[in-house]
Amino acid sequence: MGLASYYRRFVRDFATIASPLHQLTNKGRQFGWSEDCAAAFQQLKAALIDAPVLAYPDPNQPFLVDTDASNVGVGAVLSQRGETGERVVAYYSCSLSRPERNYCVTRRELLAVILAVRHFRPYLLGTRFTLRTDHASLTWMLNFRQPEGQVARWLEILQEYDFEVQHRPGRQHANADALSRRPCLTDECRYCSRQEERGLGPSSASAGPGDSEGDVEPFTTEQLKQQQANDRVLVKVRGWLETQTRPDWPAVSSQGPEIKSLHSQWGSLELHDGMIYRRWQAPGGGIDRLQLLVPHALRSEVLRWVHGAAGSGHFGNAKTVRRLRQRFYWPGCRQDAELHVHCCDVCTAQKGPSRRSHAPLQQYLVGAPMERIGVDILGPFPITEAGNRFVLVAMDYFTKWPEAYAVPDQSASTSAQRLVDEMFTRFGVPDELHSDQGRNFESRLFSEVCQRLGVKKTRTTPLHPQSDGLVERFNRTLATQLAILTSQHQRDWDQHLPLVLWAYRTAVQESSQCTPAALMFGRELRTPVDLVFGSPPEPEIAGGPELDYFRRLKERLSTVHQLAREALEEAGARQKRAYDTRAHGPTLGPGDKVWVFCPQRKRGLSPKLTHHWQGPGEILDQISEVVFRVRMPGRGRRVVLHKDRLAPYHPLAPEQETGGSQSGSPPSTPSAETDNDGLRTEPGAGGRTSGRPKRVRRRPGHLLDFVVGD
Repeated sequence: MGLASYYRRFVRDFATIASPLHQLTNKGRQFGWSEDCAAAFQQLKAALIDAPVLAYPDPNQPFLVDTDASNVGVGAVLSQRGETGERVVAYYSCSLSRPERNYCVTRRELLAVILAVRHFRPYLLGTRFTLRTDHASLTWMLNFRQPEGQVARWLEILQEYDFEVQHRPGRQHANADALSRRPCLTDECRYCSRQEERGLGPSSASAGPGDSEGDVEPFTTEQLKQQQANDRVLVKVRGWLETQTRPDWPAVSSQGPEIKSLHSQWGSLELHDGMIYRRWQAPGGGIDRLQLLVPHALRSEVLRWVHGAAGSGHFGNAKTVRRLRQRFYWPGCRQDAELHVHCCDVCTAQKGPSRRSHAPLQQYLVGAPMERIGVDILGPFPITEAGNRFVLVAMDYFTKWPEAYAVPDQSASTSAQRLVDEMFTRFGVPDELHSDQGRNFESRLFSEVCQRLGVKKTRTTPLHPQSDGLVERFNRTLATQLAILTSQHQRDWDQHLPLVLWAYRTAVQESSQCTPAALMFGRELRTPVDLVFGSPPEPEIAGGPELDYFRRLKERLSTVHQLAREALEEAGARQKRAYDTRAHGPTLGPGDKVWVFCPQRKRGLSPKLTHHWQGPGEILDQISEVVFRVRMPGRGRRVVLHKDRLAPYHPLAPEQETGGSQSGSPPSTPSAETDNDGLRTEPGAGGRTSGRPKRVRRRPGHLLDFVVGD
């Protein structure tokens, strides 16, 4: 209307034609676009581009260039003065890019000048013209002393034109001002007659939550109106807006927080097409947005589309909240969106919990040699000339005495034979043997050997090597030393094992403050250093009768072992204090629902695209402070897991747990015959299936505690 009114003297019966449009601007009038308004709009639009408003340029008359810039675009009018007043030669307008919208006001106004003279260059070059603007700062733009950067380049462009700058008030600058606000973005325009009716669902067939085929029925305007009308809070707000009456604060102070929040935002609430919106602008500036006030019944649906739809990306809190605020609003929407992201099953299954559990350190104290040993397999390495490929590692927990045997394979028979022939026959049978859940150590053969020798067999929890940290740490030291000593072809690593063991056995341990040899034999082993410089004498042991030597050796071992026990206990307490400073995690107990960390690796599948968290599982029993018995989802297998692999399960919609499965939930647990997630099935974990019951497959007694293939 501002642009049309500027040239109203050239339009016959302008007031009569524009009367329906003027009535829409009356204070307090509800906006309604009628057929009369559409006809008036089309008639005025045609009048502005026909004679006598639009005229041919006269090269003998000076040109007038009117420019203006708004937050969304720039506009310009090229005109000339005639006998009847100013007549338009050409119009120009364009929208601003996103970076240009961030310019300051002066820079945007100067940009409007640059774009205008470029567009009207055929008319303006070589003639003197008048540049009119409503921004007074441009009157001295040619007087910059040391312009830099973009402004300097723009002023250089203007140097080839002959013009003078005039300032006029904004109320007299309606022609260019209207053009600068012309851009009509269909997705954001409130009144555009071309705008299609939009809903919460996509207008095209695109996949969304719970519908992989894309057959989504979008919400219509009438459905949204009805949902808002059924909401106990929004129906009150609608009444305020329809009557344009804001209730006093005492009338709403005793009501809920939502209605009080909307009452405080009265100036931002608007009613369009019978639906309630909130006018909002991002903190960083930009275009005003109208946010639909979402009723309670649709909030979970909106959050699923904003966060979990095919085009939403399952992003984190910040991006999800920003995407939500572009279109929707309700009091507390940020907290609801963050809670939705936190409870999203798809996000947790792939990304894991925001903070992993870190259970306190558990100690196992020993007081004598060969009371407890740990075993493990290191490798594979390049096959040596002797045919060896792996290293069987065994270590005494008290003395830290290591044994490492090069073996051709990691079978149960090879491991058991080497331990008996090379270690047990020399140092005696240990009281306990601790290992991981490798098949060689959990086999029937290995279990029978331990049973016949009276060795108590213990194991780590699945995928938790920290439970056998002594051997795991020595494996790293052994691999480092072998890398230093082996040749480039790496096929002689087994020849260097004795030298590495010799060096480790004669090195003082930080925890016991003694060498493994001294704790095992009561004396130090001679090393190459002793061969070169000589070894110190040991008068309290050397010399004398054999019985006297035995007595002194026994006394010395007793003293050394006592000192070592004290040192180990002190070192363990110190290590636990340091470790437990990082211990954190929720309190878990029987009946709790949990996520389970299962880093699967399958042939042909990338681990980067695999969901590593499965759930929800259920805790059945707490075996110790950090070990739990868990029933996995799917077939209901029972597994024993460390607390570090568990995380609390937060259901997205607790009231729907007994309903149908939600789209995008984590994949179900693989079957016991084909899985590779490191979970050990316990007795009585058979799954339940519908229909005719099937015969239960029962494993032999020695295989009840782990999964085997067919």
